[in-house]
Amino acid sequence: MRHLKGGQAFSPIEKVLNEMPFDNIGVLSNGLPYSFYQQFYHIRVAQSDILAYCRDDDYKAPDWPGDYWPEFSFPTDEKEWNSLIEAYINERQKFCDLLLNPETDLLKPFSSNKEHTMLRQAELIIEHTAYHTGQLYVIYRILNQ
Repeated sequence: MRHLKGGQAFSPIEKVLNEMPFDNIGVLSNGLPYSFYQQFYHIRVAQSDILAYCRDDDYKAPDWPGDYWPEFSFPTDEKEWNSLIEAYINERQKFCDLLLNPETDLLKPFSSNKEHTMLRQAELIIEHTAYHTGQLYVIYRILNQ
């Protein structure tokens, strides 16, 4: 669970989320294609999608790439931003709870795809979050020099 929450080989995502001033989260800078908000939104949607894939027998994948990225570079307001962070943390905990459930077989292939297991999905969330957390830090550093 420590890798899912960060702080082992990479910084916990909450650290950069807490350090980034709200006024900067929607800024597009230095030719970067995504704002801080858009990057974090994408992290949250991907994690939510993986959780749904693991829990729902009738899972249907969102459309790529449209459903994985927000339309705008900024949230409507600070309340929406805080709700996004809260949803991310809650869904991460739900995934951790699923992994820790004694009935969860981490190595059992999914019926929908025999190459996918819960362990693979956990690794996918860890790698995806770590990758994009690095991008959040790049955006943070550019905007807060």
